[in-house]
Formats: sequence, C-alpha cells, structure tokens
Amino acid sequence: MKNLDKNYNPKSFEDRIYKTWKDGEYFVAKIDENKKPFTIVMPPPNVTGNLHLGHALNNTLQDILIRRKRMQGYSALWVPGTDHASISTEMKVVQKIESEGKTKAELGREEFLKEAWEWTYEYGGNIKNQLEKLGVSCDWSREAFTLDDNLSNAVQEVFIKMYNDGLIYRGDRIVNWCVSCGTAVSDAEVVHKDESGHLWHIRYPFKNKEGYIVIATTRPETMLGDLAVAVNPNDERYKDIVGETLVLPLVNREIPIISDEYVEMEFGTGMVKITPSHDPNDFEVGARHNLGQCVVIDEKGYIPEGYGKYSGMERSEARKAIVEDLEKLGLLDKIEDHEHSVGHCERCGTVIEPVISKQWFVKMENFAKEALEVYKNGELNLIPSRLGKVYENWLTGTRDWTISRQLWWGHRIPIYYCDDCGEIIVSKERPEKMCLWKYKYKTGSRYFRYLVFVCSLAIFNFRLA
Repeated sequence: MKNLDKNYNPKSFEDRIYKTWKDGEYFVAKIDENKKPFTIVMPPPNVTGNLHLGHALNNTLQDILIRRKRMQGYSALWVPGTDHASISTEMKVVQKIESEGKTKAELGREEFLKEAWEWTYEYGGNIKNQLEKLGVSCDWSREAFTLDDNLSNAVQEVFIKMYNDGLIYRGDRIVNWCVSCGTAVSDAEVVHKDESGHLWHIRYPFKNKEGYIVIATTRPETMLGDLAVAVNPNDERYKDIVGETLVLPLVNREIPIISDEYVEMEFGTGMVKITPSHDPNDFEVGARHNLGQCVVIDEKGYIPEGYGKYSGMERSEARKAIVEDLEKLGLLDKIEDHEHSVGHCERCGTVIEPVISKQWFVKMENFAKEALEVYKNGELNLIPSRLGKVYENWLTGTRDWTISRQLWWGHRIPIYYCDDCGEIIVSKERPEKMCLWKYKYKTGSRYFRYLVFVCSLAIFNFRLA
C-alpha cells in the first residue's frame, strides 16, 4: 500500500480523476424519457483571456447545482463553451500583426481572418484547460464556440426574423465610439470611471446686443459643434433671452437660445450648450428643436476639415488649443476643478467618444417593459431582493441597443446593399441580382440604352411589317 504524502498535493491525482470522469462519460447527458431534463448553459468566457476568481466562483455555483440535480435523478446537462470576443480578439490580432510590421488594411479581410483563427486556436484552449482544472462537470461532447457554423446560422436567422418583425432597424443615432478599436460599442461595453477634471466657463457673445452669457462645459473641444444654447423654461433668470441669437466663439456660427426641460437649473450656470452630434441627451434636444447635426470629432478622434487651425488635431490636443485661444480672446470666464464620470472602452481603456453614426439597433422599449412587468407581478424573483432596485434602474429609460460593429472578426450582419439605389436586402446568401429594375435600367446606364435599342428595333420591324 502506497504511503500517503505528508502534504496535500492535488497535482498528483486531480488530473487522473478528471480524465476518468471524462473517459467514463459521467457528465454526458443522455435522452431518457424516465428522467426530467435540467439544463444550464455556461455564460461563455472570452476566448482571449484567463479565468479569474469571478469565473471560479460562478462556475463552482453552477457545478453545485448541476451535480445536485444529477444526483436527484434528473437528466442534467451543463453546456460549456467560449465566446469569440469580437473586439478583444481583433485588438489582440491587430497588436500581433503590428508588432510584425504589418497593418490590418495591408493584410485585407481574408488574410486577417486567417490570422484571427490561428490566434484563437493557439490561445483559445487555455480557458478549457482552466475549467477542467476546476473540476467542472460539463458535457464536453456538446462544447460550443460562438463562431461555430450552427451558432452563426442561428444568429443570422434571429436577425432576419427580428428585422422582419420590425424590431431591428438602421438609423443615425448617438453611439459609444472607441477611437482606438475603431468601432461602436454597446452601453454594456463602457466602463465609467470617476476622474478629476475641469469645468470651463466660456463666454458666448450676443449677436444683436452688447454682453454675453456664460456656459459651463467639461468638454470645450465639442463647442465647435454647438448648434444652440438651452435653458430651462422654468428658470426665471433667463426668460427674457430665450429666442436671442449668440455668436459661437472661434467658429462665428450664429446659434439660438432655446428652452428645454432637459436643462438642470442648478448645474453650472443653468445654461447648457447643445451639441447634437456628440451627446445622447443633446441629440434628443436637437431632434425636438430641429437643430440638425454637426460632427466635429471623426472616427479616429481628430477634428475634421473646415475648422481652421483645429482641423487635423487630436481631440485632447484640440481641447488645449481651444482653451488657450479662448483665454487670449478674453472669452474664458473661469476654470473650476470638477469630479465627473468618464466612459472608457472596456477592452482597451480609451475614453469613449459619443458621436452620431449610422448603425444597426434593436428596439428595446417593449423588451424592457415586458422584463419589468414579470418582476413587478412576481413571476420573476431576484435573490437577494435588494437586486430588484438595480434591475428596475437597469431597465428604466433603456436606449435602443447598438448591435453593429465595425470589425472583421465576428458574426456578419445578413444585410446586402445596392451601391446604386441604396436598397437593403436581408438574406443569408449574397443575392445574385440587386434591384434589377431599380438601377440596371435607369436612364443613362448601358442596360437602359440596350433596352431602348431592343424596343426601338422591335417597333421599327413592326412598322416595316
């Protein structure tokens, strides 16, 4: 008989025990009419990283539940899998190829995807090995990866169904844009951090009379895109100036003073600059007052053409230059220290840029409403109960969900566009013909000329006959 080790050494037997479990298919769920099914789908960890303590706790709790149900006689299935981690993986692959002196654009889509798959094959197995080390009782015969063909097909089917049901649309709205990753991200992918910043008080002169008003802002660089200044309609201080015209400093654009209940009278000066293209709340105000749009920070984080010396500047560089110029012109009233929450990209840590962009969205209002109703009527119970308030806050005032990304690694939206007329076709497969009558036979095209020629020839022959 082998003597027991003096100290506990899991490495000496845990791998052997887990191999015995797998070889014996002890965790493989089989269809049995005499057993009631019980299923858990593992929230798939990102294939790019390593498990942390949160994963260990989460999977331990799932393991306890599934093992208990298995011992109670259920046909217990725990489905394991990993997430392709679109943004994270693309970022890692971009970093890899850049270290080799290449760029994503130089490689092209197909070669880049080959690199991404190779990276996934090399590093993706690490998560599985860590889960096995935890001893999880998953049914590995049903392991899934979110880019597997069957799952990709399911994504496309659901997209098409939701589009046909009017739940998905394409539109111009404010999105969270990461200038580093080069893509829109959802609210859930933005991490808000409290930071020490400043509140710049800027003087906006009147056009038709002497004097100025003072606007407080945390982002002076966005003033280039201001289309109005708003005050609260109940603010007695400013009732007499609603409707007046201001001259936007540095840009010399004429902008109106409007009233809107969105404005908080107690914050700053009680006057808010409205920049519809770079703030979700300003976007709504702009829509209510038909202000239009004015994008002043591009997808790379730079000021576009048309703004003099500021064009071509990176947004933080532009902020510094704008503040300096305001001070030289005597238009900087004062600067205050200010603590505020700033959104950062969850993947790369870059400060998020809110910007208007044409993207695909899911309508969330009805989903959120139904999810709230089942909680309020008692069909859904949350443990501990204090999470109920968090749940309600999460679903109250939910904005439409941005689902499109400007990436190559990930599921492709099953949408095809006609370059000539802009028609959208929703299809899993690329259509052989796009809007045949709408653009192939338009006046001036060779198809139209050919059609006219054939018809003319037919009429001519008819007359000869």
